[in-house]
Amino acid sequence: MDFMVLDILILQIAFNISYILRMEDGWLYSDREYVRLDIMLIFIGICVGFFLEEYSGVLQRGYLIEFKETVKYVSLSSGFLIIYLFLMKSSDTYSRLVIFYLWWTGIIFDYIGRIALKTYLRKKQVIGARAVLLITTEDQAERNVDQFKRYMYSGIYPVGIAIAGEYHGAETIAGVPVIGKEKEVLSYITRNVVDEIYINTRRDTKLEVEKCIEAGLPVHINLLEAKQVAGYKCIEDFVGETVLTITFKSATAGQLFMKRVLDVCGALVGVLMTGIIFLFVAPVIKRQSPGPVFFSQWRIGRNGRKFKIYKFRSMYMDAEERKKELMQHNQMDGFMFKMDNDPRIFPFGQFLRNSSLDEFPQFWNVLKGEMSLVGTRPPTVDEYEQYELHHRRRISIKPGLTGLWQVSGRSDITDFEEVVRLDTEYISNWRLSLDLKILIKTVGVVLARKGSK
Repeated sequence: MDFMVLDILILQIAFNISYILRMEDGWLYSDREYVRLDIMLIFIGICVGFFLEEYSGVLQRGYLIEFKETVKYVSLSSGFLIIYLFLMKSSDTYSRLVIFYLWWTGIIFDYIGRIALKTYLRKKQVIGARAVLLITTEDQAERNVDQFKRYMYSGIYPVGIAIAGEYHGAETIAGVPVIGKEKEVLSYITRNVVDEIYINTRRDTKLEVEKCIEAGLPVHINLLEAKQVAGYKCIEDFVGETVLTITFKSATAGQLFMKRVLDVCGALVGVLMTGIIFLFVAPVIKRQSPGPVFFSQWRIGRNGRKFKIYKFRSMYMDAEERKKELMQHNQMDGFMFKMDNDPRIFPFGQFLRNSSLDEFPQFWNVLKGEMSLVGTRPPTVDEYEQYELHHRRRISIKPGLTGLWQVSGRSDITDFEEVVRLDTEYISNWRLSLDLKILIKTVGVVLARKGSK
């Protein structure tokens, strides 16, 4: 879609330049006849790009191939435009030089535009790529890494290699770090960013598969030998291999797209409201506790990614230092900290928390894509470092502003394992209607000031 939009815009620019070069004055959109032709050019551009599968593998194409594809696209678009003129018997109404100028200016500008967009998208994909841990034998590892490199622009990259079977102690293979034997996988995924597991070995890996699924990670198994393990299964292509992918929950690209649309729409409204709220709360925060209006803290996002979460500050400036002194009063059984009448909170800060107004700056995190409107609450770094394997499942999706735990009486739940159970239940049963239901319930919880102590 990115490249289709780019090509149509370039054709529009080239058509305007061609009109100016031929007519030497005037503006294309003031000429009714050429406006009609311009509309037809848009339609032709869409058809050429869509029906000829012009953009298949576009990010993997080299400069020469891209130039050939650009020439083909612009030539076909210009050619169909000429055919249209002859069929409509209106070729005498338009200048042939305009079409000729459209052809060569279109090729030049479209080629430059495509290369620029590919450069941008490649950099963007590296930043947001899925981190894959490879489990394979030492003699197959280099070939497997080469496969990943051939698919380096498909949004995945190998973050590490676990050796199944004989291992001679190599620290890296083809530039990818070796984490050790396959028995190191479970400890590695609890301490590092890993989005997916790729297994390419004939060795029995049933235990690793089951544990990785327990941790909330999709597992791709090369279909040399597929084991019978629990979880949602589908056969798909992965770095050029046919694999069996196993995960405890699967969402389609369309479902994820709709969730993101909901996030962006909600975040835009939320950011606007945050600006309005800021005008009223900032002076009070400053008066009761000198310091910044906003509080930021490193949290753990999807699959172990760190990001800074933002809130309106509700605690005194030395709150983090005083937390250690208050740990003995923690009311949560587990890794989270909760305390009634927390002395670190200044008076107006308590109002911000009770009304959930302190959470509004997190709409910026949602807009950036670090969080979602609905998800699981992001743990602090020190909480995450204490996680056991089954706790990791709750961070297998984007964290959210609200979630099943929050609308289930968050101030009444003191057992961390119950929080994990509710988060896992949300992930396993996720659907867009569930998000909408939780959002509606959240409004009721906030207005009633339940569970926000």
